[in-house]
Amino acid sequence: MTSKFYKRLFLLPGLLLLIAIIIFPLLFTIRVSMANWNVSHSGLDWAGGANWARMFHDVNFWSSLFRLFYFSFITTTLQYILGFTAAMYAWKGFASRRFFRVLWLVPLMTTPSVMAIVWRSIFREDIGAANGLLSKIGIDPIAWSTQIFPATVTITIAEVWQWTPFMFLILLAGLLSLPKEQFLSAEIDGATPWRTFWSITFPLMAPISIGAIIIRLIEASKIFDSIFNLTSAGPGNSTETPAYYLYTRGLREFQISYGATMGLMYLILAILTLTILGQIFARVSKPRGI
Repeated sequence: MTSKFYKRLFLLPGLLLLIAIIIFPLLFTIRVSMANWNVSHSGLDWAGGANWARMFHDVNFWSSLFRLFYFSFITTTLQYILGFTAAMYAWKGFASRRFFRVLWLVPLMTTPSVMAIVWRSIFREDIGAANGLLSKIGIDPIAWSTQIFPATVTITIAEVWQWTPFMFLILLAGLLSLPKEQFLSAEIDGATPWRTFWSITFPLMAPISIGAIIIRLIEASKIFDSIFNLTSAGPGNSTETPAYYLYTRGLREFQISYGATMGLMYLILAILTLTILGQIFARVSKPRGI
């Protein structure tokens, strides 16, 4: 009895810390979402579901969610494909692979704000390197920051450039840890490299791939730095995501209660989406026969 008591007592500091940094802010956010805290009223007077009703009729909020799903899906897919391809080349042992691994760490070591400033310089309409290269091949300059599609491409390129090395490192570590017996059996059976990849390598890498993709989806869902520094959610609000929309409403316009309401809805949708994706991805984790 005494032993169990002391075991639980030693867990108390960690439990209190968990309550302090996770549970209490969550409960307080729920309370704020039920209030009317804004620029003209700083109290927590009860407002019921007024903020929730407003949110469900807010077209801009739901549009920002759609853009977030687009950015998350496109950037994570490109990062996974490029990262897996690079990891396969490094795994096969081509020349200078050590230098290649170190080189791929450079984007990860660059802070998002600095990265965004560099890419903004590259995509400047007047003296940017991107339009300079296009002019060399006879293509007219593109208004990267004032047109919807080029602005979207700018953010996508910046995100893929910075976070593809994350995929590369995780997937390369997974490839290096794969058992060699199945590959030797496939080689003896005369399986082609493409068949070996789809029947052995890819299924064995499924659990690691799932983990890497989910981590990147979580991070991609919080995209803010690139949009803030590259496009400021423009042109108009065509590149606005929930994080930027919450920043605008909650911190610029000081609509604290409404911002808390949107944050809770975003949290609920993110948890549901990641849970569903996790169940779907888990179905491809079993190796296939050759």
